Amino acid sequence: MEGFKHEKIHTMVMDMTKDDDVQTVVQKVLADEGKIDIVVNNAGTFAFGPIGEVMMEQVRNAFELNTFAAVHVSNAVIPSMVKRQEGLIVNIGSIAGLITSPWNTLYCAAKAALHSITEGLSMELKPFGIDVMLVAPGGVKSNISKNQASTFKLFPNSMYKEYEEQVIEQMNMAAHKNSMPTDEFARQVVEKALCGALPPYMSLGWSARKVAWLQWLPRQYVLGLVYKTMVWKKEKDTT
Repeated sequence: MEGFKHEKIHTMVMDMTKDDDVQTVVQKVLADEGKIDIVVNNAGTFAFGPIGEVMMEQVRNAFELNTFAAVHVSNAVIPSMVKRQEGLIVNIGSIAGLITSPWNTLYCAAKAALHSITEGLSMELKPFGIDVMLVAPGGVKSNISKNQASTFKLFPNSMYKEYEEQVIEQMNMAAHKNSMPTDEFARQVVEKALCGALPPYMSLGWSARKVAWLQWLPRQYVLGLVYKTMVWKKEKDTT
């Protein structure tokens, strides 16, 4: 958060996976400012690794930060928004929540759950004048993959050890040369969020259009295409 230097920006420490932390920060902001107009649930983390070898602790961690944290924060703020009959909640999902990919299945599942929660929340809060917006980014330049790819290792006895390079390659896809610059992504999201006709859903960034198109095709075909791209290529190379 060091780059956010402005007299009107005040940073606070909050562990989004802990209810006490969330309540403390929300109540502090309400006490100081009197209201919360917009909440953006942007925290998230990758959860790479074969789902067949994942530990339950990894499953819980993936959902705690990518899914449950958004519910923690939203539910802490909603009562104050209901009183005012206005407010906006923006949840940052991912195109990974639209089409599952191997090696990143946990992250895909957690984001897919967040998508469903956001859509349901949007319908449930509409009677109270509260808007809910889902953003499903494609590739956007950030350090999320860089930070994890540098330390990622499969278990020494993993049955997927020969696929390790492919797993790391997929982790680095978010840093693709065609990924959208972070400031441009932020500008477009803010522009849409503050416009008069708020869209309930928007997707942007590298591969976002391709994923949108793939959703119109038969699911079996799409998953087969993903398999050939991310798994079968390795099998072919080693045959």
